[in-house]
Amino acid sequence: MSGAEARALPDRLSRDVAAALDAARDPLPVKSLSVFFPCYNDAPTIGGLVCRIDVLLDALGIAHEIIVVNDGSTDGSDAVLRELAAEVSRLRVVEHDANRGYGAALRSGFDAATQEWVFYTDGDAQFDPAEVVHLLERASDGVDVVQGWKVERRDSWVRGLIGRAYHHVVRLCFRLPVRDTDCDFRLIRRALLARVNLRHSSGVICVEMMRKFDRAGARFVEVPVHHYPRPFGRSQFFRFRRVAESLRDVARLWVQLVLLRRDDA
Repeated sequence: MSGAEARALPDRLSRDVAAALDAARDPLPVKSLSVFFPCYNDAPTIGGLVCRIDVLLDALGIAHEIIVVNDGSTDGSDAVLRELAAEVSRLRVVEHDANRGYGAALRSGFDAATQEWVFYTDGDAQFDPAEVVHLLERASDGVDVVQGWKVERRDSWVRGLIGRAYHHVVRLCFRLPVRDTDCDFRLIRRALLARVNLRHSSGVICVEMMRKFDRAGARFVEVPVHHYPRPFGRSQFFRFRRVAESLRDVARLWVQLVLLRRDDA
């Protein structure tokens, strides 16, 4: 798939950019923003996400950079990103030689960010990047994290059930301050990231992040966002081996962060 084809997909994302601009409060409290997308085999969607967020932030007058962390994709994402980088001046691509895991991709994105605020969401287009406007509006001086929560999870009933059970367990066990830990639609003050040492390379990093942010005294607000069915491909998480590994990682993290209170772990 060419970069031009990738930028045209999925069509549903284009409808909300104009609406987001119309609804945006002026002026917005965020003046500079790093946007990044972790990308693993997201060739059909990553181009459209990059272009839409670039157009939106340009129209809002927000100084920004866009980073894509290509986590060892094997579906031609690298070629799409090379073509896109030649056309989108604010785009930087961070390449992993092999698939290192979701947490490793997030840590690379955080390390690469240079602006005052950092926004990230996934490269599979299950969230509409135009809804970042609602997060930007809530980023006041008294806030460190603007956390999205899914209005309705648009996955199969099995994945929805597993996701809800997982969230309730980790929220209770780790005493997390947010209602939707695994909603990867987040706006974070970069100064907070500088105070917290994130170590994990798997999806358990989301729990690690929320727990360590809370322990660091971060101030949270939450914003509802829409969740959409995956337009292409399949989730890499909802497989027996991956679920079992995640449960093991969560148990180890609980021992480190809650039982032993080792925030450096």
